[in-house]
Amino acid sequence: MTASRRSKLRLFACLSVAAAGGAAAALAPAGPAAAQVVQTAPATDPGLYLDIERLERQLSVQSAKLAEQSDLLARQAAALDAQQARLEAQERMLQRLTGTGPDELAALRGTGPAPAGAAAPPSTPPGATPNAAPDAPPGGPVGEAPPPPEVRVETAALPEGSGVLTQRGRIVLDPSLDYTHTTANRLVFRGIELVPGVQLGAIDASDSDRSATVATLAARYGLTDRIELEARVPYMRRSDRINVVQQREGTVTREILLEKSRLADIEFTGRYQINRARPGRPVFVANLRVKTDTGSNPYDIPRDEYGIATALATGSGFWGVEPSLSFLFPTDPVVIYGSVGYFAHLPRDINRVVGDVPIGRVDPGDSLAAGIGFGVALNERFSFSLGFKLNYIYATSTQLGTTTQWSKPLQVGSFQFGGSYVLSPRTVLTAGFEMGATADAPDVRFVIRAPTRF
Repeated sequence: MTASRRSKLRLFACLSVAAAGGAAAALAPAGPAAAQVVQTAPATDPGLYLDIERLERQLSVQSAKLAEQSDLLARQAAALDAQQARLEAQERMLQRLTGTGPDELAALRGTGPAPAGAAAPPSTPPGATPNAAPDAPPGGPVGEAPPPPEVRVETAALPEGSGVLTQRGRIVLDPSLDYTHTTANRLVFRGIELVPGVQLGAIDASDSDRSATVATLAARYGLTDRIELEARVPYMRRSDRINVVQQREGTVTREILLEKSRLADIEFTGRYQINRARPGRPVFVANLRVKTDTGSNPYDIPRDEYGIATALATGSGFWGVEPSLSFLFPTDPVVIYGSVGYFAHLPRDINRVVGDVPIGRVDPGDSLAAGIGFGVALNERFSFSLGFKLNYIYATSTQLGTTTQWSKPLQVGSFQFGGSYVLSPRTVLTAGFEMGATADAPDVRFVIRAPTRF
């Protein structure tokens, strides 16, 4: 306490004592006894100075407490400002990647207006915190920043199946067109080579161009904020051109043209978001995909007397199950993604004769898949992604008569590049490219999609 304030308190105490003395003199009876009483009263009370010192100490303690509380409130305000800045940066990144407006982002986090027909939340008195204890301070204990709200991360430019889940109660229709082209050249020599360039025997050479176009209608439904269901119905058109040159006593050249259009294998997928989306933390999603055998079976297509197919199959002919785990890690302005999965085919007994060879039990090779990449938003409407994926396909076992034959394992690796453009707040146009990086991979693949939210 300052000296001027201490002097004012003492002056106030003296004036109070003087006033009390004057009141006592006025109320005292006249006469010598009264005068004696007045004269014997002390001019000041020593206990009053003790009270002033005690008040000064209490005021000093209260001032220290107020200063401490002010410091805690300042630190809490700084933490809230920093958290708000991170959330605003996250929202800007999401809007650039998906074209989602601020109102829809707020609804996704549960802070915006409720959908039509939804029950209104219970009213809360002004200044009170919902679902909080009566004596609990707003935002938690003093000096502790409140937990950040959950942030939904959506990425349109990432490859299909790498994004997070559809909002609860929403439906996403995702039509797509997929084109794949593969070329292969093979030279087979059966005989002996006397000297380099002089060969005795038979030579078979083949040049094949295979293309497949798949039109798919996919629908995703958000069962809850963490569970999504998806169904995919593909329709495939295949076209193969094979040139075969055989050199024996003479040269024989043959060209084979095959085409087929039919429903392919329908797929069903369920996804579950394991953890909540928080700034600075990855989001993990567990997936389970089931592939049917609705497409035409490669063992049911017609063949000639040599066992060579005269038609094309649009399906694998086997059921399959694929559990997988994917993650998304947003760090403005980049979203890192990755996945790992294992696709298991269910074996079956064919029990057919192809050519003159009986085929028994067939166990298609399972596959192990992994991929990683990142997506970047360049502005509010356009974003792109880069990535790489690799599939290791195990050997297929086929029972031919009384023997079992094994195929060789395959490694299918490809580089991925994708871009997306926001057409409207509900529709995004996405294009993806894949270029083969291994000998077993298709040469090129192009996918165009237009997912629309309802």
